[in-house]
Amino acid sequence: MQLLDLTMESIAEDLALDEALLNESDRGEGPLEVLRLWEPHEVSVVVGRSSRVSDEVNLDVCHEMGIDVIRRSSGGGTIVAGPGCLMYSLVLSLQHRPSLRALDEAHRVVLGTTAAALDRLAPGTSMQGTSDLSVNDFKFSGNSMRMKQTHFLYHGTLLHSFPLPLIARLLKRPPREPEYRLGRDHTQFVKNIDATATQLRDALIRAWQPRSTRTHWPREGVRQLMDQRYARHAWHFRH
Repeated sequence: MQLLDLTMESIAEDLALDEALLNESDRGEGPLEVLRLWEPHEVSVVVGRSSRVSDEVNLDVCHEMGIDVIRRSSGGGTIVAGPGCLMYSLVLSLQHRPSLRALDEAHRVVLGTTAAALDRLAPGTSMQGTSDLSVNDFKFSGNSMRMKQTHFLYHGTLLHSFPLPLIARLLKRPPREPEYRLGRDHTQFVKNIDATATQLRDALIRAWQPRSTRTHWPREGVRQLMDQRYARHAWHFRH
């Protein structure tokens, strides 16, 4: 596994890079496995591949505040990301880890590994719902994945110093809620983990043990994906 510590200029490019890294490994053109760490420069709303924007996002508020709505290539629900939210992205090999072809097992292994690493910083960290990490039933991490033929992308959020009231302003109640939420609204359900971005980075690196640091990245793949999807209004608002 290689470590790539890189944040792009826009979150659209960040999401294009995640997908480009997956495509590169799946075609056998690059490293088999990658751990990427990044933190967006600006606040954005990020919807899942199949999300209906009008059902999950307060578009009037986003427009008023000048906040972009961006669609990612993976599934799952809508999140708000920006400074104060460390993002991690894993490209993992299904040839090396064949048991992870089962989606439940993929969630269990990836989140179990991450939760064990973060438990040192926030005792009681656990996996909840389909793909959340929480402490004392407060969510601080949402995650999603995309499976391809030989590799899969697993990426997620780690809230550490994010302005949490923004989440309730920008997002509607999700159409599906995990049982442990117990009907709570965003302000009563989501919290920042009590750790710095540096501590979280170090914990993830210890957990996944990349053997080398990567300095290059698939620039042409990102450019093509920006042209095809991430720079297009029709991609972000296709539902």
